[in-house]
Amino acid sequence: MTLQAPDMISELLRGMRLSGVKYRRIETRAPFGVAFHCVPGKAHFHFVSQGRALLRMESGASFTLSSGDALFIPNGNAHALLSDEKAEVSPVSAFPSESLCQSVCAIRCEPCPENESTVIFSGCMDFELGGMQPLIKAMPEVMMVSRLMSTWPEIHPLLSAMERESQTRQVGFAGILARLADVVAALIVRGWVEAGCGQATGWVQVLRDPRLSRAIYAMHQQPGVNWSVAELAKEAGTSRSVFAERFLSATGTTPARYLSELRMRLAIQYIRHENQAIETVALRLGYGSLAAFSRAFKRIVGHAPGTLRETGQTPEEA
Repeated sequence: MTLQAPDMISELLRGMRLSGVKYRRIETRAPFGVAFHCVPGKAHFHFVSQGRALLRMESGASFTLSSGDALFIPNGNAHALLSDEKAEVSPVSAFPSESLCQSVCAIRCEPCPENESTVIFSGCMDFELGGMQPLIKAMPEVMMVSRLMSTWPEIHPLLSAMERESQTRQVGFAGILARLADVVAALIVRGWVEAGCGQATGWVQVLRDPRLSRAIYAMHQQPGVNWSVAELAKEAGTSRSVFAERFLSATGTTPARYLSELRMRLAIQYIRHENQAIETVALRLGYGSLAAFSRAFKRIVGHAPGTLRETGQTPEEA
């Protein structure tokens, strides 16, 4: 990743949120197969604290997991965790569970008590990048923490702490595990971005192109300004036509559409997570009236902004 546009990386990380998390501590023995269905707009996190497992994605990709491995599935793709390729698979929701605390439940399944126990800490969460939400689609299907070990040594003690908490099960361990998992998932995403986003293309060009970065950063810093293409091209230091063409190629949309969608993503953040008044948000994002903001919000998001007050934060069963 070039250092010419560091502000865009900071902007991305500043807007990152992992919320509405539901965790499970899964203890099982071979043979086992646990399926997690697709949950668009959410992400999956898994940490193997003991034993081994096979991760099989719906796409056909598979990964062998050992004790201490952690992974993040940013786009909520369907997948399964198995003891081996031939293991019978059942949806995770089909297993009986007990609540350990408000956000963590326990699943215990021992079909063959004589086999070695496998313990997996698993989470499903809302994954948001604020104004840079489109970047999630550019992320790999599976993001493995093992690929970041040498670059980001701070992950090691966090994984060790997760393993210790999962094994000792001392008072309050479930809540501590959940908090540690939040941090590890965030570090996985940060590591991928700061390492250059792998081989990703498309929207990632925004992070790699210092000219586009300057223009988009300007929109992120002042979303209430009615930016024209000419003004954005000036920020980028290019002609209007070159900027418009480069922007469309990188983002797949026009500057005007991008600004409108950015405003709506920020509006959701301000209203739902920061509890700001809808009228305040409308003015902050450059709308002359609440009615104009509500029309734009409904056109882009699909429902009125007021419904955000009524929307629960509990993720779907996965």
